[in-house]
Amino acid sequence: MKIKCLEDLCRHWQETKHATDLRILPEICPANMAGDITVNCFRLAKPLKSNPQLLAAEAGEFLRKHPDVKAVETVKAFVNVTLTENALFRDTIGDEAELLAQLRLPAADTRRYLVEYCAPNTNKPLHLGHLRNNSLGLALNAILTRAGHEVVAVNLVNDRGIHICRSMLAYQRFGQGCTPESTGKKGDHLVGEFYVKYASELTKQIEELKAQKPELADKSEEELFLQTEIGRAAQDILVAWERDDPKVRGLWETMNGWVLAGFEQTYERMGVTFDRVYYESLTYTLGKDIIDQGLAQGVFYRRDDGAVEIDLGKYKLDKKVMLRADGTSLYITQDLGTTLLKYRDYNPDMMIWVVGDEQIYHFNVLFAILAELGFAWAGNLHHLAYGMVNLPSGRMKSREGTVVDADQLFDEMHELAKTEILKRVGDEVPDDLEERAETIGIGAVKFMLLRVNPKSAILFDPNAAVKFEGDTGAYVQYAGARIASIQRKAAGREVAATLDWELLTHEKE
Repeated sequence: MKIKCLEDLCRHWQETKHATDLRILPEICPANMAGDITVNCFRLAKPLKSNPQLLAAEAGEFLRKHPDVKAVETVKAFVNVTLTENALFRDTIGDEAELLAQLRLPAADTRRYLVEYCAPNTNKPLHLGHLRNNSLGLALNAILTRAGHEVVAVNLVNDRGIHICRSMLAYQRFGQGCTPESTGKKGDHLVGEFYVKYASELTKQIEELKAQKPELADKSEEELFLQTEIGRAAQDILVAWERDDPKVRGLWETMNGWVLAGFEQTYERMGVTFDRVYYESLTYTLGKDIIDQGLAQGVFYRRDDGAVEIDLGKYKLDKKVMLRADGTSLYITQDLGTTLLKYRDYNPDMMIWVVGDEQIYHFNVLFAILAELGFAWAGNLHHLAYGMVNLPSGRMKSREGTVVDADQLFDEMHELAKTEILKRVGDEVPDDLEERAETIGIGAVKFMLLRVNPKSAILFDPNAAVKFEGDTGAYVQYAGARIASIQRKAAGREVAATLDWELLTHEKE
């Protein structure tokens, strides 16, 4: 932002005090003080080698005489300046390309960022939590790019592991050979139904187990998982998958194909794109190689039961198992391999993971392990943690089917937007009604998810989310449409060579 009176003040001090490389950046005046901008003389005291309050008095005297200044208020070392209407608009509203150029960092200050977002599992469709993840990822990508950084947007698809095997087992037992085509359902929705069926059967068997053995009443599901028949069966599928069993691999490829095709439809609808998609099924073995190297280096150690572990006490973190006793991988194993692969592929200055805050501990562990392995770039890893999206009835749970499905939410917003459009157009129904409704509906969802601080959890109330009044995406789009309309109407009119901004005398104007 260029403000002539500050540029003149800067030039004045450079000439009178022989200061070099002096810049005075405009700051918004505090709400409890009068003025448009503030000059903070505390920040200028060192480069000008002077008392900040004396500088404030000198700055105030200079600015009071400036033609662009309407009023000046000096409060200790702060100089609050009220600009004339002409100065305010002349210096802050200019050529669009020039304004955007001012937002870009000098080339020497730009970096390469690798931003990972979405990261879905191929055992269920995308839900409202994924929509917040994608909205934040897209926004972060856009902000960094606008500032001049190079951004590589990646997605890591969690397409293997015990959670995937649960859906596969449920399909084997309850699917009866159905397909997306035979059921008329999107593939990700169909597979998600079997994930819920598995969870239901697992809960039933755990309840039966506890009834038979009361001494297990306080045990968690994780602790009892392998003591249930359906838990052992899913684990057997995981072991068979890692041994490349052709029958298991064939079913896995089929069901994953259904889910990935469903994801693509949702991505396209939301406007989500990636520069690169990684798949855990292709990277988890690299994690095992890193474990082998770490064992040789003494970073990891093997327990008596055969499991591989690391002691992270120096980071005030618990010990972490890296490989199970049967040699199968865990999430941390896969993340080690994928992180190293991403670094080798793109050599970024910073890697950012957009992942919910329930994984804060996981990423603290991941970053600590990479540091222990001696990777110099381990200090340039960042977890952008965001609050979860909850329902009035409690936390969303995919396995229980208590989620706000992304596709269904988009459909609901589309229909609501269409109803609102029809209320306003009367009998002149636009030819692009469906396209308008889709644009407004998707925009409303994105705005709802971005208007809240990422660190804050969101209590998603469907009734409040679909309103078209107030602080909503639909209102922002409406304002944009109104501005576009004004521009179209003004296109053929004669415009004065010099605009008289002084005509804008009302505060709201």
